[in-house]
Amino acid sequence: MKQVLEFEKPLVKTREELDELRRKHNVKPSEKLASQISDLEKKFQRLQEEIYSHLTPWQRVQIARHTQRPYMLDYAKLCFDEFVELHGDRHIGDDNAMPGGFATIGGRRVVLIGQQKGRDTKENLLRNFGSAHPEGYRKALRLMRMAEKFSLPVIAMIDTPGAFPGIGAEERNIAEAIAFNLREMMTISTPMVSVVIGEGGSGGALGIGVTDRVLMMENAYYSVISPEGCAAILWKDRKHAPEAAEALKLSAQHLKELNIIDGIIPEPAGGAHHDHAAAALSLKTGLLAAIDELASLSPKQLLVERYDKFRAFGQFTEAA
Repeated sequence: MKQVLEFEKPLVKTREELDELRRKHNVKPSEKLASQISDLEKKFQRLQEEIYSHLTPWQRVQIARHTQRPYMLDYAKLCFDEFVELHGDRHIGDDNAMPGGFATIGGRRVVLIGQQKGRDTKENLLRNFGSAHPEGYRKALRLMRMAEKFSLPVIAMIDTPGAFPGIGAEERNIAEAIAFNLREMMTISTPMVSVVIGEGGSGGALGIGVTDRVLMMENAYYSVISPEGCAAILWKDRKHAPEAAEALKLSAQHLKELNIIDGIIPEPAGGAHHDHAAAALSLKTGLLAAIDELASLSPKQLLVERYDKFRAFGQFTEAA
């Protein structure tokens, strides 16, 4: 069953009316029905533009979590010419929440890594709801080092509510695995691009996000904490999640203004979940542009600019 968000319901109702008129017109064509269809199509377009041009941060969070939204492996098929998955962290095991391997995009060889969610219970259990274990982050770093060895660009697709907080992950030191990645990604001397394609939750997202260019899909979000988590802390009630989303400045539009990200990938009308092919084409264009821009920089320049980029985050005042 297709997921319908609350603010999308007026569109769904109009689309159903439009489909009904089209069915009637196919059975018994008439000028009157054709005119009604034309008017309703214009109404639908106006309504769609009105809704999606005034989305709140909380509504964008809902779109980012939409179950029909393209996931990492969907983009691997739609954007990339070839993807060969590699497995294992060479320490403990594999992590299905963090697929990665060699790929080609626009004739360029790259290493692709990312977080993968599931659409049903069975797949979500396999992918751990997109929340990686320590071995997932260690596998990601292993593949980044392999990319450096063969002078291949790295593309990281971020889509996670956060790293897995379970007992097993804590026993295998999830915090150290992420912290180690943050440090080591500053030293990898090959072009690296990350893109938040859905949810960008806390250190789980940042663990593969210390890159030369950080991009975001138009309706993705990137935040130190989920709106619900923030609301539970500040207001002691998750119902204040919409206010928390506004306060966190977690949308691509806010983060671009704050220079936290480098670019926004536009999505088709209504969001990526309405048109996977169009979203993939837009993403591919953005990724290729970023890779081409970084190709002119020397390894030393990459490291210096990457370090300076992340050191510049935040605003503060020093007292005299």
